[in-house]
Amino acid sequence: MREIVTIQVGDYANFVGSHFWNFQDELLGLADDPMGDVLFKNQCLNMDVLYRTGETPQGILTYTPRLLSVGFQGSLGSMSSRGSLYNEIPSVSSDVVTWTGNLSTQVSEPRKKNLYLQSLYEEEQEKFPLTGSNKSGRQDSQSDIQDKDIILSLENEVQCWTDFSKVHYHPQSLYELNGLWVDQEQFNNYGIGRDAFSEGMRGEEMNTRLRFFIEECDHIQGIQFVVDNSGGFSGVAAEFLENIADEYSNVPVLLYSVQGPRYYTNPSIRRQILSQKLHDAISFSTLASFCKLIVPVGLPVVGESKASRFLCIDNGKPYHTSAVYASALHSISLPFRMDPLGPAEESCYVSGGVDMNGVIQMLAGQARQNIVATLDVAMPVPSLTGKHAELSLLGHLQPLTPETSEDVEDLQAVEAMTIHGAHASGGRRASVSQVKDAVQSAYNRTATRPRFSHLSVASCPLPIPLPFPSIFGNLVGQHGELLGTPNSSNSSRGSLDVHSIPMAARLRSSTAVLPFLENRLGNLRRFGIQQGSSGTEILRSWGFGKEEIEDAGETLSKMVTTLDPHSEVSSDSD
Repeated sequence: MREIVTIQVGDYANFVGSHFWNFQDELLGLADDPMGDVLFKNQCLNMDVLYRTGETPQGILTYTPRLLSVGFQGSLGSMSSRGSLYNEIPSVSSDVVTWTGNLSTQVSEPRKKNLYLQSLYEEEQEKFPLTGSNKSGRQDSQSDIQDKDIILSLENEVQCWTDFSKVHYHPQSLYELNGLWVDQEQFNNYGIGRDAFSEGMRGEEMNTRLRFFIEECDHIQGIQFVVDNSGGFSGVAAEFLENIADEYSNVPVLLYSVQGPRYYTNPSIRRQILSQKLHDAISFSTLASFCKLIVPVGLPVVGESKASRFLCIDNGKPYHTSAVYASALHSISLPFRMDPLGPAEESCYVSGGVDMNGVIQMLAGQARQNIVATLDVAMPVPSLTGKHAELSLLGHLQPLTPETSEDVEDLQAVEAMTIHGAHASGGRRASVSQVKDAVQSAYNRTATRPRFSHLSVASCPLPIPLPFPSIFGNLVGQHGELLGTPNSSNSSRGSLDVHSIPMAARLRSSTAVLPFLENRLGNLRRFGIQQGSSGTEILRSWGFGKEEIEDAGETLSKMVTTLDPHSEVSSDSD
């Protein structure tokens, strides 16, 4: 068994992670449902790759994510930093009185649970003892009206990622950055995050928690790292990654650098614009230098992108946008936990399983380092035959990585693609062999094809848990099939209407990411490296010396040169 440890750093990263773990929890519940779909009972996925077994002091067995989540103080909402499975540590009152004057105690009111969390609590009281997974919200005794109220509540009231989390966490999993003398709005640049990690015992505390999860692994295959790259948490993550690289040099890191739509709100002050451009350049360069593969994720307006063709997304809600990114991350991670089956069994449910390092080596091509890959998604993927078949399967894959080129003809491109839960004609599930044939046919109809492509296929679709946002358009059917005519007057549909969807996701190393890299390199040279640059003062205030800034520029330049040796912006003419 090859374990994966997941790290989530920052508010938006935890929004993405909350949806990701809800998918895993839903899979666990559906696999145990005696009346459930056979595809969920035969997932051929080893959930121990992502989860760990444990036991509470009361002797209750637990099954919790192998996860370290890092967030701002107070970002856990109504959830305790020790999770919900283990008893709180009782406060100890001192017997020694050293003050005889008047005392006053200031206590803030605990945040109230929303309707969904209340329903979870009541459900678990009826299902004692607790376990590590909750069944689907559609499987309990609640009425449809109650479920509709819950969904409406989530659509209007989600403020933090724990508001819609249906998962139990280990006490070592949830870490808050306590003692910061700034509020969340001020924690907005790389420099402040860099300082936050090194101050006090924060860095050592985070390292200790990570060590807890890694040391209990038998054969760790890698670290899945999701960081909110829109503010100070990128600095926290970079310092953390440097420590990981020193202590676990043989453990590959797959890093998703995510940004929510709020980050793209145009600053009104020139210095803020300059700071944001420098932050993007420095942050990306530094993060990339400490991982094997980095994947930038986050569109300025995902709800208006081609990736949302069959979706209805409110760009102002992290609850909505993060659901799309989490769906793609779930799909990409499936090959890392596919059970190694014999040829006969493999043809039935899964094919193309590969570990994290295998995917990294594929995308690295000719021994390239610090690889940048784009993330594409089809949500949902169309039927392989029938009305939508004339549209290329590959054409439905749309980027979730910002600032990328479209329709790039790169003969050296390398990709790893996952398709799961796909439909054939008549709404039937397509077999593994049918999916393989459809992909091969799609490539045969393209003018250019990648130098290498790895395909992973699974029959199990993406399950839609109750606390999933109502983002599906009215052309999406109950099992994610695309309909010829709208099935309702409602423009958006949620988990009561759509129970699962077929998905396709792809990691791709190609020249399509060049604009993303060139923009960051150009901004760093123009505002941070050239003599008399207006951003030098900002970078110095973040703790960067001249050599560090030049090293960051060199890292970006090498990335550009690797993809395009003839690129003018990659030359050191400054």
